[in-house]
Amino acid sequence: MGTKIIQFLVITLAIGLLMNIKSFAQENDLKNYKVRFSLNNIKQPDNSRILETSFIATNKKDRKDRVPVFDAAINFFNVADDKEILLGTAKTDKEGTAQLTVPANQKYITDSEGYINLKAVFDGTDGLDYEEAELAVRDVILELNLEEIDSVKTVLLNAYTLDSLNTKIPLEETEIKFSIPGFISNRPIQQGTIENGEFQFEFPENIFGDINGNVDVIASILDNDEFGNVIQKKNIHWGINKKIETESYKLWSKVAPIWMYVVLSILLLGVWANYAYSIINLFKIKKEGAELNAKIKK
Repeated sequence: MGTKIIQFLVITLAIGLLMNIKSFAQENDLKNYKVRFSLNNIKQPDNSRILETSFIATNKKDRKDRVPVFDAAINFFNVADDKEILLGTAKTDKEGTAQLTVPANQKYITDSEGYINLKAVFDGTDGLDYEEAELAVRDVILELNLEEIDSVKTVLLNAYTLDSLNTKIPLEETEIKFSIPGFISNRPIQQGTIENGEFQFEFPENIFGDINGNVDVIASILDNDEFGNVIQKKNIHWGINKKIETESYKLWSKVAPIWMYVVLSILLLGVWANYAYSIINLFKIKKEGAELNAKIKK
């Protein structure tokens, strides 16, 4: 019986996955929805680049009604003038997102101003129209150095672009954020503006690292109109090694905390009080039953 149930669930899931673009793209549905197709770019610390599209249909009347377009094949291109290079293809997931990681050794073609022009294309189906999104970014290089200068833990950042002759052009007036990894999201530790291609600050004290005291320092340029998203990070032994004293938490330690005795006593008292209350009521019921039978016999 258990096997049949599992098979039924697998078949049901498979049918649900097959109801993707074609099932959504029925004429009656499309009249009520507006399709949003966008392209985003993230340059990674290893110089690889993530190209990401979002393919979402939003109800024209109720914007909270959002339907991701699933299993749509997206082609990613690097274009310049009449040239068009296919970087790869990826399919959208259940969230309507398609991601392609372009390796660090990819040679991009650029336009006359040095911009990398990227394009994402959905060729369309019988029910969904052709979609296209473009993005132009300049390639920026972040050099992150972590040094102790006069016994002060110092974070130094150099940021620049390269022209056609590979000459370094320092960044100016560009917002930069620094963070360390957190449990849910990165924890900010500093932010400011890059001037003349440089930014530096003193690393804060009392930052916890891993079990060995190591911590990742992350530098990020986010949602920049010229560079998109650029991330660089380095690991260093600047964190505090937090040692957890486990002995006091052992259940088999000789002396338990007082609050445990109090809580346990209250719980046991409640249990025995409930038993006593039940027994008393049983005797009352028995007595009343006996009296009732005696009255009936009379």
